[in-house]
Amino acid sequence: MTKTAHGLIREDFVRALAESNTLVDITIDNLMALHTRAERHARFRVTGNLRVEDMMTQSVVTVEADCSLSEAAHLLVTHRISGLPVVDSDKRLRGVITEADFLRTLGVPSHHPTHSLWQTLEAMFAHHSGLQEPTGTVEEVMVTDVITATPEHTLHDVLDLMKKNRIKRLVVCDDARRVVGMITRSDLVRVFFDRIRQAGDEAPPATIADD
Repeated sequence: MTKTAHGLIREDFVRALAESNTLVDITIDNLMALHTRAERHARFRVTGNLRVEDMMTQSVVTVEADCSLSEAAHLLVTHRISGLPVVDSDKRLRGVITEADFLRTLGVPSHHPTHSLWQTLEAMFAHHSGLQEPTGTVEEVMVTDVITATPEHTLHDVLDLMKKNRIKRLVVCDDARRVVGMITRSDLVRVFFDRIRQAGDEAPPATIADD
């Protein structure tokens, strides 16, 4: 028996076609396959319309440009995060400083797309003997050309921005460029698994087992 995600079986499609008063040039298998694809697109449409404000982390750790690199590094470690938005006194975004920026400051090669994660880690530990506590301020090493999102952006928008710019986090800003949140790749993964769980609660799993 072939069953769809919502419990429909092949016999339901046979009876539905039999009730039609017009000739439909389509097989039962074609109809069921179309139904399955439509369900998939519907799920994608609902998820894709999620807004950033529904997914983002609102409690964002930030620093100001005159913050010392030593203090910024301490914040990254204690909060277990990989990036810090840099803001002015009114919380308006000025830039971003990431763990990769610290590595470059310390003379450690940051992760390169052609290197594996293990190669990057090996390079980090191989250089540990010459490392010293970073000096200077955040302003000296921060990136000012920051890709941002707005609370009104959708999941599709975020995926597109991350993919095109090869980044894994987006600072979320309001119209005045004040930082109001952060959305990361981990947030998107969490949404994905939440949707899987919800789908499992709402309907039996799809199976493919012909009579």
